[in-house]
Amino acid sequence: MSLMITDDCINCDVCEPECPNGAISQGEEIYEIDPNLCTECVGHYDEPQCQQVCPVDCIPLDPNHAESRDELMQKYLIITGKA
Repeated sequence: MSLMITDDCINCDVCEPECPNGAISQGEEIYEIDPNLCTECVGHYDEPQCQQVCPVDCIPLDPNHAESRDELMQKYLIITGKA
C-alpha cells in the first residue's frame, strides 16, 4: 500500500525532504502523498522514512491503494529507472 497523510497533519515540513521518491508535496491545506510515487520506501529503506520523522503520527497506510511488497518493489524499479 502507499501511505497517506491524515487531517492531523500540522504542516511541520519534516516529511517532504525525507521521501526518496518525491511523493510528498504541500497540498491546499496539508501535505499529500502521491500514491503513484509512494513505495513505502521499499528499495530505499527498511521502513517508511516519513512515518519515522512525523511528530504527530499522521501517516498511515492508504486503504484505497493496496499494494504488495513485490508491487512496491516493481514501482520502485520503474521510478528509479532500474526496471
